[in-house]
Amino acid sequence: MGSLVHHGKLKVRGSDLSAVEARLGYRFSDQAQLDLALSHISAVKGASPRLRSYQRLEFLGDHVLGAVVSHMLYEAFPGAEEGELSRRLAELVREEACAEVADDMELGPHIRLGPGEAQAGTNKRRAILADVAESVVAAVFLDGGYAAANDLVERFWRARLEAPRRPLRDAKTVLQEWAQARGLPPPVYREVSRSGPDHAPNFVMAVDLPGQVSAEAQGSSKQAAQKAAAAAFLLREGVWNGNEA
Repeated sequence: MGSLVHHGKLKVRGSDLSAVEARLGYRFSDQAQLDLALSHISAVKGASPRLRSYQRLEFLGDHVLGAVVSHMLYEAFPGAEEGELSRRLAELVREEACAEVADDMELGPHIRLGPGEAQAGTNKRRAILADVAESVVAAVFLDGGYAAANDLVERFWRARLEAPRRPLRDAKTVLQEWAQARGLPPPVYREVSRSGPDHAPNFVMAVDLPGQVSAEAQGSSKQAAQKAAAAAFLLREGVWNGNEA
């Protein structure tokens, strides 16, 4: 850790936080904001520890992040309806996604913890890392305004926006929505065959829709085979976009 220097009522880790700034690509006018964003409640002594840890910043950062990512999605996917945009937003701001961003920002080693939490490795917990990533977004917002926060989120979330790490929707859900949009009843799945031993079965499932050619696929469980059949149907119809499973 870098040396501590007094900054108002806070002790700010000058050289330590400069390394964080370099990784973020943003230099704080008030480095105390960044120090607060990296301060876990266990490291705060005295009265009102929650007010002097990152918890309030996390609240703000969650909403700033949501606003920036929502705008990014609105611009990036002009043909997407509200439901798809909502699913994409949920994927980008979920806990694990924010924790991955915290890893990219290399925040873990710089989180200020109490002795017990430090020994327990709290700075490696995914929930804590996610909280701190949001807190840092808030700190940049407070220090530099919306434009600075926007730049930070663009820098660390853009790649995830363009290439989701997980499927956005289940193929069965996509097919059901496709059928509903055409006034068709929900797809019906039927077992075509089952083979293999009990410990390693193989199912072939078909999906049927009125007036449509059935699609078949196999899987190690009925559910997996149903998803594969739905995916096969969507691929055949040319409505598969590569972000479902």
